[in-house]
Amino acid sequence: MRTLLVDHDAHLARAVQGALSDCGFAVDVASTLDEATTALDYAKYDILLLELALPDGNGLDWLKRLRRDGYLMPAMVMSSRDDLGKRIAIFNGGADDFLPKPVSTDELIARMRAILRRSTQMTAPVVVFGNLKFDPIARQVSVGGRPQKIARREVCILELLLSRAGRAVPRASLEDSLYAFDNEVSTNALEVAIYRLRGHLNQSGATLRITTVRGIGYILELNSAASAA
Repeated sequence: MRTLLVDHDAHLARAVQGALSDCGFAVDVASTLDEATTALDYAKYDILLLELALPDGNGLDWLKRLRRDGYLMPAMVMSSRDDLGKRIAIFNGGADDFLPKPVSTDELIARMRAILRRSTQMTAPVVVFGNLKFDPIARQVSVGGRPQKIARREVCILELLLSRAGRAVPRASLEDSLYAFDNEVSTNALEVAIYRLRGHLNQSGATLRITTVRGIGYILELNSAASAA
């Protein structure tokens, strides 16, 4: 899940970015509203984390403009001001949740996952494709009923491919969702991750495969033998 964190507190931003990255989020950090606006021009985000007091303006006024312009991504506001009137104004301004500072990263991550569950309207959270099951909330994968240990980045790729099973997922879409702007990404990083995921699917006996669509990206599909069965 790609996240835009807007906060001028460099220490807090680094701590939040590190905690979220460890949990599978790709995080871009903006320290001003101008930087945040530019980021929105270049990437699509799944969720916005927003401080209100920023060097170049009020975050809530900026959020209101985003909503008027049609940006519907979930937004969580973080602020040291926690009086009732301020919280009401924050929700009326377009926020989906509010978290007072100082922020607990564990609570932040739990709240983000809750918001994302609501925003994607997961009525059937467990995804089944072939003999593979994926629980996007618990981030657990099983093949033939056997739990699998798959690296975090490969799980993210699997989730994206499952969301469009049977259809080609462009390479750019995979990279945009997996890597933040400031990640140091080698030219073959995606290929390496796909190679590892393919190997794990083969070794686990999964009845699906990842096929390269030359010039476009990758597609997750059932093995021909499994389809015939």
